[in-house]
Amino acid sequence: MKKLILIFVLHAFLAGCSGLNFPSVHKIGIQQGNIIDDEMTEQLFIGMSKSQVKYVLGTPVINDTFTLNRWDYSYRYISPNGELEKKSLTLVFNESNALKEIIETR
Repeated sequence: MKKLILIFVLHAFLAGCSGLNFPSVHKIGIQQGNIIDDEMTEQLFIGMSKSQVKYVLGTPVINDTFTLNRWDYSYRYISPNGELEKKSLTLVFNESNALKEIIETR
């Protein structure tokens, strides 16, 4: 009888532990590239100089040595639960270094 009671108590104890969530490794979000938010892109307008654009957005992530009139800004965020958010902004300048075109992708 004692064995039966002991088995029952152990079974109840183990069944009670099944609902526990044990702590896992803490995960943080990972940001890569230039942070591009809507306020920054709203400040851009056609005709801005390169120095004005650099003041608003910072130094471009990709500055191609063969295409000096194109700047690329890229942003990537991986949240702790694994969701991916990507934004990229391509700015094209004319021969007088004034902003000619804004290409935004999400």
